[in-house]
Amino acid sequence: MEPVGAWRALVGPGEMSLVDAHYGGHARVPARAIRPRTPAEIAFLSLGPVASAFLRAAAASGTSRLGGELALIADLERSHGREPLLAALERALAHRRFRAADVRSILAAGAGVPRHREPGAHLVIPLPAVPVRPLAAYALEPAS
Repeated sequence: MEPVGAWRALVGPGEMSLVDAHYGGHARVPARAIRPRTPAEIAFLSLGPVASAFLRAAAASGTSRLGGELALIADLERSHGREPLLAALERALAHRRFRAADVRSILAAGAGVPRHREPGAHLVIPLPAVPVRPLAAYALEPAS
């Protein structure tokens, strides 16, 4: 019998004490598998891991009528292509926008929209070179 307090903390009657070190570290958090049931969900999840992350986040946020939204988003691949749609899904996921209209507006904005940056990252924008003139060139009357 092991001494009290050597491995486990004292607990009251009927309570349980687990030490993660006995089992090789922390137990992993259970993750429920996504089980697509409708053709719209199957078509949407065929877009890859970004789509499954988008679906998990949208369901967790309580997006209403998610099945119809997924069908509309999956249809956007036909008009915009796979790569732009995946980039739009990443951006929508980063900003927690889960409607088809949101993804459509991201696609309409095009590639000119700045990418999401973590706080504290420097924003570097190249500025155009301009000619330099002396301040006297701006005078209204010649200086005497």
